[in-house]
Amino acid sequence: MDTLFALPEPETPEQAVIAHYRLSDDQYGSRAEREAIFDAERAMAAAVAEAGVGEVDGNEFGGGEAVLYAYGADAEALFKVMEPTLRSLPFRSAYAVLGQGSRETESRVEL
Repeated sequence: MDTLFALPEPETPEQAVIAHYRLSDDQYGSRAEREAIFDAERAMAAAVAEAGVGEVDGNEFGGGEAVLYAYGADAEALFKVMEPTLRSLPFRSAYAVLGQGSRETESRVEL
C-alpha cells in the first residue's frame, strides 16, 4: 500500500506536578523566601533526575506567589520523589496540582 507520509506513533501524554506557595508580600516575596525556593528547586531537580521520573522545569514568582513546575510520564511517581522537599518549605498556604493528562484527572494535594 502506498502512503503519502508516515504518521508518528502517539506519544505518552506528559504529566505535571505544579506546586504553589503563598509568599510574605503581594509581589515576589523576600530574598530569603526566593533563595529557599531556588534551593528546593535544585534539590528536587537532582532527586527527580536520579530517580529518572522526569524533570523539574523551573519556577515563577509574582502576585505574592511562587510556583514550581515539574513534568514526567507519571505525576504520582514524580510527586512521590518531590514530596519531602515540597513539604519542607515553610510557606503556607501551599498546594500541588498533579496533572495527569486532562482537567478531569487533575488532583490537588495540600502541602
